[in-house]
Amino acid sequence: MDMQYQLKAGSYYLYDLRDAPSAATGERRFRLKTESVALAFDRHTGQLHQHGSPTRILSWASMARRRLRAAGAPDVADDLVVVSGPLPVDEINKCLRIQGYCRRLLQRLGSLPHGKFQRPAESYAHYRKAA
Repeated sequence: MDMQYQLKAGSYYLYDLRDAPSAATGERRFRLKTESVALAFDRHTGQLHQHGSPTRILSWASMARRRLRAAGAPDVADDLVVVSGPLPVDEINKCLRIQGYCRRLLQRLGSLPHGKFQRPAESYAHYRKAA
């Protein structure tokens, strides 16, 4: 997938990597800015259905569950999981890139660090060079 989240100044920014960077700034336009990210996926297959701001994703999941139950598929409705919060950016991006990765994320959710307290790998490289 060509979508990628980045953490900047305490907010998650979603970029479409297919967009060309601006000639003036060299940066791409962001598609979404949110304080935390929500992922809606199937518990058993790990297939990602939706991602974005928690309010929108929770609303989508509620409606999807309601429709699935009305269509006679309560088991499928119960398998729809929404995870939200300050998740690590690299884990979110793996969910976007790797099919089924959300299932692994769900299994490790309790041991993941708070996403907004992590420093990007580039900032660690500076400290290694100085030492």
